[in-house]
Amino acid sequence: MAEASDSEMGSPENEALISAAQNPSSSDSDSDSDVGEAEELLRLQTLESEVSSDPSKYDAHVEYIKCLRKLGEIEKLREAREAMSALHPLTPLMWQEWARDELTARPEAFLEIEKLYEKGVFDYLSVPLWCDYLNFVQEHDPAVRECSSEGILKARNLFERALTAAGLHVAEGSKIWEVYREFEQAILLTIDENDNEAKEKQVQRIRNIFHRQLSVPLANMRSTLLAFKAWEVEQGNVLDVNSSSMDGISSHVASAYEKAMDMYDARAHLEEQIVRQDISDSERHQQFLNYLNFEQSSGDPARVQILYERAITEFPVSRDLWLDYTQYLDKTLKVANVVRDVYSRAVKNCPWVGELWVQYLLSLERARASEREISTVFDKSLQCTFSRFGEYLNLFLTRVDGLRRRISLPGQEEVLEYALIRDAFQYASDYLSPHLKCTDDLVRLHAYWARLELNLNKDLVAARGVWESLLKNSGSMFGAWQGYIAMELEAGHINEARSIYKRCYSKRFAGTGSEDICHSWLRFEREFGTLEDLEHAVRKVTPRLAELQLFKLQESKSTAASTDQIENPHKKNAREKRKSTSSRTDEQPPAKRQKDTAQNPKKVDGKGRIELENVVASNEEQELKAKDDKPDDMNKRQMKGPSHEKNKYLDQCTAFISNLDLEANYEHLRDFFSDVGGVTAIRILKDKFTGKSRGLAYVDFSDDAHLAAAVAKNKKMLRGKRLSIARSDPKQKGKGAGHSNDQTGTVGESDSKESGQISSSKAPQARRDDNFQLKGRNTFAVPRNVRPLGWIDKKKKTEEETDEMPKSNDEFRKMLLKS
Repeated sequence: MAEASDSEMGSPENEALISAAQNPSSSDSDSDSDVGEAEELLRLQTLESEVSSDPSKYDAHVEYIKCLRKLGEIEKLREAREAMSALHPLTPLMWQEWARDELTARPEAFLEIEKLYEKGVFDYLSVPLWCDYLNFVQEHDPAVRECSSEGILKARNLFERALTAAGLHVAEGSKIWEVYREFEQAILLTIDENDNEAKEKQVQRIRNIFHRQLSVPLANMRSTLLAFKAWEVEQGNVLDVNSSSMDGISSHVASAYEKAMDMYDARAHLEEQIVRQDISDSERHQQFLNYLNFEQSSGDPARVQILYERAITEFPVSRDLWLDYTQYLDKTLKVANVVRDVYSRAVKNCPWVGELWVQYLLSLERARASEREISTVFDKSLQCTFSRFGEYLNLFLTRVDGLRRRISLPGQEEVLEYALIRDAFQYASDYLSPHLKCTDDLVRLHAYWARLELNLNKDLVAARGVWESLLKNSGSMFGAWQGYIAMELEAGHINEARSIYKRCYSKRFAGTGSEDICHSWLRFEREFGTLEDLEHAVRKVTPRLAELQLFKLQESKSTAASTDQIENPHKKNAREKRKSTSSRTDEQPPAKRQKDTAQNPKKVDGKGRIELENVVASNEEQELKAKDDKPDDMNKRQMKGPSHEKNKYLDQCTAFISNLDLEANYEHLRDFFSDVGGVTAIRILKDKFTGKSRGLAYVDFSDDAHLAAAVAKNKKMLRGKRLSIARSDPKQKGKGAGHSNDQTGTVGESDSKESGQISSSKAPQARRDDNFQLKGRNTFAVPRNVRPLGWIDKKKKTEEETDEMPKSNDEFRKMLLKS
């Protein structure tokens, strides 16, 4: 084998192979790193698709940013952070990491990084983030670093903002004060030694910062006092640096310090509770609430606001905290810009709370914000997901209220058109009607709309159009008609109100609405109409009320029967058993009773013999009666039943409906066929035991033309179900959708009468045995050689059949008496 040349041995590939052979652990670590990087890339792709598909997922954004930061994808990382900050607030730590990463990647991009810090301190209260911001400005802002007058002024304004935001933070506020003092002390060192006036002015500035800090209840106040004394000694004042006494300090500073110490001591135990690590989040939340109650009792709004900011930083998605915070600011602080900023942060942290959006809109109106800003906030609110549709309704009403006030009240700076109100109402109706159909909330919305059209816009036609559009979709609501009538009466339009009564008095309303509208029409005519109008109303209303009373009576009976069946099932079963036992003998055919008697001969001496003779005599009478009856009469009697005659519907011009919603009622079907017309009666088939709908119905029409139009609506939707509609054919009993309604059902309301129940009548069951057919309820127990009553054999009898004739009653009597 030839040896490899030196050049080949020295190639990078061979060196890598040799290195891997000499150090196998290094090769394994490289392969492990490759596998780990591949897993990270796969995870990155998964998170990227998850964020793009659903940007509302907060945790997915956080994980995606962490993964990008780990892989060092600075461009994608910047885009991911910007996308998240547009939808969700970032934590203070995330803002710090973002600013540091940008500073490392682009140290020259000072303005962009400064904007990042501004956004960060706006989202949440964070002393470490403020300290990073202040140090960043001192180190990287050229004007501040060179101590120019503009730079010093900019830095001081920023320090004062930081003190306003976090200077009262009991636990960490002293850090802001220390950074501020260090900055001013550095400025003192840059002043010329010979410029005594400037030096003295700067010394007084630093002394004032010390005095202000000593008057605020903060942690480590004693160390601040010692630092103040040491600084005073440097300025040539004689003080005991190692003593915490107030000797040598001005009286007003000493008094403010002692007061601040007392305030801190009163809050020390509360501070300890909210920073404990051994308690749950719910307990810490409660401790914050206790602390807030204490601060509110002290009456210092600035301190209360700082504590609220600390609380929401710990619990950013607490609905109750944001509501309490914003309501406190509305009542106490009343600074428009501050309140507006807090509301914008509140809805960003808790966008699913409709009440926050409502209060936000009201705060903008109080601050006299522009229509453009208010409409922008309103549009954002509708993009959120709320738990109840009532919250959407409240938002729409708040929007309309604001527009109405700004249009109707004089002295408004911005002139608005009424079309904005109409557009808002139309948007609300389109948005909410599918979800609030036939509800009082929808009626109130349209009533408000119609009233503004009539009173504010002075357009009667538009106001009536509002009511008509509501009646088109919710015409079965009593409140909708009542509101329409009330508007016409308020406007003094008597004839129009009367015409509405004539349209709705015959409609079916929930509860007592049908009776109420009738009585309301009578009261209306007594108060506003002539005698002829009153008499006309009485003629119309009287039969309608009687019809409603009948329907109510039938409904109460059906409900009572169902309730009795549900509450006393054992009692009903026992009653039915007793009834069936007592009437079993009467229901059986004579031949059956004869066989039972023959198989169970009782004692014939004494009372037993008399009972048996009575049974036999009764059988003879029934047999003689059966011989006198014609077969047709027997069949008719069986069909009529024992006590009453069954209602029979011819179904000559009837539509059969199947796949009907179980909650659909007569009014739903009447509205469904309202465009067809010609409906004379409606029958919904119901279960005879439960009284509930079976999803089937019959609708009678006045003529074939209306019926054909109704059948043409086959496969149309009603209450979310696609109806199957066919012409009912009485000749096709039990053969499909078009069969005659020989089932249990309920007759619906018609123009002239309210209908009742149709009793059950199933087709008789036929059963063949040998050469003949038995019919009836109890034929299963009839002896094979006994023909049922009314049976006629049309076939020619054979000799064998002739020999097996049924025994007569005399033969049965002789046979039983012998035993």
